[in-house]
Amino acid sequence: MSLPTALLLASHNPHKAREIEEIFHSEGLILPVSSLLDLGDREEIVEDGDTLKANALIKAAEGFRRHGVPSFADDTGLEVEALGGAPGVYTARYAGPQCSPEDNIAKLLREMDGIPEAKRQATFKTVIALVLNKEEVYFFEGKVEGSIASCKRGTEGFGYDPVFISRETGLTFAEMGEETKNKVSHRARATQKLIEFLKGY
Repeated sequence: MSLPTALLLASHNPHKAREIEEIFHSEGLILPVSSLLDLGDREEIVEDGDTLKANALIKAAEGFRRHGVPSFADDTGLEVEALGGAPGVYTARYAGPQCSPEDNIAKLLREMDGIPEAKRQATFKTVIALVLNKEEVYFFEGKVEGSIASCKRGTEGFGYDPVFISRETGLTFAEMGEETKNKVSHRARATQKLIEFLKGY
């Protein structure tokens, strides 16, 4: 077995591609990573799985099927205790199929309105699926415990970053800055496990 010479991130999200690539480089893994857009692929991948693991695999497997190169993808879910684990697998489209991150945050804050600080616990999870070939498929999970802020805080990051407070730091992801977030986030932790696997492959 030998390390792949390049990886395809089966995503159209440029923020995600940049974030993961920076984590790779910071860990000494110099491995070219292309997104679907880099390959001129603008066709959406339908994520109709009922778990984060299923959706991550759908994307990674489709990337491999379309382009024939080792592919990986992640799916991330924000699980809010007071909302029964919602938005969960629907995190990216919580406010509807064509919603923006701002729409999602606005809906979450509405749903959480009036809930006391002590009951605003939440967990951010990321599952990465890696499809090296037709026989080899691997999964890596990272999670962070925290809570939901009562209003947006900070200007960095993307998605729910302005309202997710990390229990470890007391800061929202949007207040941390990219360098700090890339060390403690759910995606960073899942990516670290991926890096360790790739280094030992």
